[in-house]
Amino acid sequence: MNGALYSYLLQHKSLSIPGLGTIFVERVPAQSDFVNKQLLPSSYHFRFDKYKDSPEREFFSYLAHQKSISDYEAIRWYTEWSENLRNKIKTDSPVTLEKVGVLQLGTTGEIKFEAERPVAIYQSAVPAIRVIRSKSTHRVLVGDRELSNEQASHNLQDETVIERESWWMYALTILAGSLIILFFHFYKNGFGSSAIGNQLTIRVQH
Repeated sequence: MNGALYSYLLQHKSLSIPGLGTIFVERVPAQSDFVNKQLLPSSYHFRFDKYKDSPEREFFSYLAHQKSISDYEAIRWYTEWSENLRNKIKTDSPVTLEKVGVLQLGTTGEIKFEAERPVAIYQSAVPAIRVIRSKSTHRVLVGDRELSNEQASHNLQDETVIERESWWMYALTILAGSLIILFFHFYKNGFGSSAIGNQLTIRVQH
């Protein structure tokens, strides 16, 4: 590929070829390699999209400046270059774009693109050690109040203790009420076995 075209592709992350499509430079975000305890740098690769093939207006100004020609001559040069590229592909001759990839005709007549290799970058993996700070403090929002994580934890423990104490208080209140009712019942009816059974007498007529 022409040096000016390759430079534009890397700088603007796309290069549109009339009648063929657009080659994009896509970025893959940095990734964590937990096994080797390192952070892998972001990477770039080429992708081809056949549905867009119209160069931006600024592209021809860039090309004219790089080749020291007028904008009109830049448009004519690029149109001829694109046409020659299409004609080679239509004759079933793969076209190699240096440092980018190969364009060729598919079995069903569509344009296929095979990237040559990932875009060269000058970054390397860096060590990444996970650090867990068990006693670190930070601010959290609890309701409408902003507290530290330690304060929020203490409040939660206090609420849990109060809730448990309240449960026992309810249980003791119910038990005390039941004992009072039983006391008045036995006080009124006596403490014999008759006070427990049913005192209703049924008379049977002969």
